[in-house]
Amino acid sequence: MLITFVLLAVAIAAVWLKPLRLTDRIILLPWMVIAAGALLSGLASAVLSPMAVLELALFCLLAYLATTARRNLRLLFGVVAAILALALALHKLPGFNNPILLFQLRLSADSAPFTQYANFDKGAAGLVLLAFMCTRASSAADWRKLLRQTGPIALSAVIAVLGLATAIGYVKPDFKISQVSALFLSTNLFFTVVAEEAFFRGLLQDRLALSLARFRYGPLLAVACSALLFGAAHIAGGGTYVLLATVAGLAYAYAYYVTQRIEAAIIVHFAVNAVHFIGFTYPHLN
Repeated sequence: MLITFVLLAVAIAAVWLKPLRLTDRIILLPWMVIAAGALLSGLASAVLSPMAVLELALFCLLAYLATTARRNLRLLFGVVAAILALALALHKLPGFNNPILLFQLRLSADSAPFTQYANFDKGAAGLVLLAFMCTRASSAADWRKLLRQTGPIALSAVIAVLGLATAIGYVKPDFKISQVSALFLSTNLFFTVVAEEAFFRGLLQDRLALSLARFRYGPLLAVACSALLFGAAHIAGGGTYVLLATVAGLAYAYAYYVTQRIEAAIIVHFAVNAVHFIGFTYPHLN
């Protein structure tokens, strides 16, 4: 079972690899080959059923068509792809047997317990959105500029979100490096952060900004909408969690607005999550 999720994580990382040209007409996408291996491994380990593989294949096709079909059909394919991505992220489609990695774990005496799953459906949704519908850094110069712009935003986001969370008594400083830190953070990055940023920024915010581009403050309105929707998506955690997620979402959306690269939003999001996990009560005070 472990190899299934390792392959999925490697496939996500491989999205940044350049295509391999085998012949004049045949181009090999490394991420797609590795993802196929993850699907086969998932079938063999019962993480996936044949139905799940068909659902993911359909989603992949729709995401591809949303960027390559005739202009008048792209919106239709994009909307359907977005609905399927949301269904995958919310675990509403059948055929996925996501294993529990950490169950009712308390990292501190006064922290609430939390459970972490390895979510193949959400991770795969992020992979497909990242590959087909997100603007990514494509050169060393791109990366250098992106990192210069993203660093201050990430620092500001960590201070704002965790400062507010501390001020209202949701968390408190609690530095810890536990034996599950590497497992939690890697799973969070590949199967949560990438998927959420690919959806809320690479898909929703980007398309909203394009739709509102004719208005003076259209792109900024897209930032606000993206943040509010991100906050609302965390409503199961209660009002305080929605507030904090909305503030965090503003930072992630702003990073994407400034750079127009999905990596910026991923970096800021992961920075907040990592500092929260290592340096403060996780997930919150009991």
